[in-house]
Amino acid sequence: MNFTHQQLHQLLEEKSAFYNNPDFIEKDPISIPHLFTKKEDIEIAGFLAATLAWGQRVTIINKSRELMSRMDNSPFEFVMKASEKEIQALSTFVHRTFQGEDCMYFIYALQQIYLHHGGLEATFSAGYHVNQSIKESITGFREVFFSFEHLRRTRKHVPDPQTGSAAKRVNMFLRWMVRDDNKGVDFGIWKNFKTSDLLCPLDLHSGNVARKLGLLDRKQDDWQAVEKLTANLRLFDPLDPVKYDFALFGTGVNEN
Repeated sequence: MNFTHQQLHQLLEEKSAFYNNPDFIEKDPISIPHLFTKKEDIEIAGFLAATLAWGQRVTIINKSRELMSRMDNSPFEFVMKASEKEIQALSTFVHRTFQGEDCMYFIYALQQIYLHHGGLEATFSAGYHVNQSIKESITGFREVFFSFEHLRRTRKHVPDPQTGSAAKRVNMFLRWMVRDDNKGVDFGIWKNFKTSDLLCPLDLHSGNVARKLGLLDRKQDDWQAVEKLTANLRLFDPLDPVKYDFALFGTGVNEN
């Protein structure tokens, strides 16, 4: 498709406005953190839901709700106070390749992060503040998250941009936590990040639409593609480029 800059800008704005509203929530994994009002509950529920966010969205939401139920619908309290027996009960939780042992480690690692590293926001912020780099934010978080004894297989569930991964689920989680546009979808509860530094979550749906619109020419959905796509989106809104994730993903899922 050939668009002028102005035409493409108008299209992105219209599609973002169409999908960036509370009607979007119900059928998206972001509905899981929207079950809660306490900051720590929102970020833990969001992190876990984002971790599970691959496959059919209905299944993702159902499995995320199941996990919240197993955590007594109080994720922060569960993370901080669950007994060994209660954590062990998560050994039967499975979503695709995310197995019970992965789930138990995630709870343990989150507990250590809140006890000794200031929580999720502080841990993600540490790397970011080196040079306002989301890549360094994710890398630094991942180093802390896997600094406790764990099975090697669990590492794949927090993607690593240093190896070229698009890290779609982590970038999506950061969008949820950081963006604050009063539209009722993203939460904007993390104030240590600039929205302008966020990177666009990239998956099959958004990548296909981005290529059709001429926003991305790289064939692989990898970290280089994430940076290229976000750089192009900044041409239309340098302060909030990832708002166009709503346009790309919404169009890809609902209109293709």
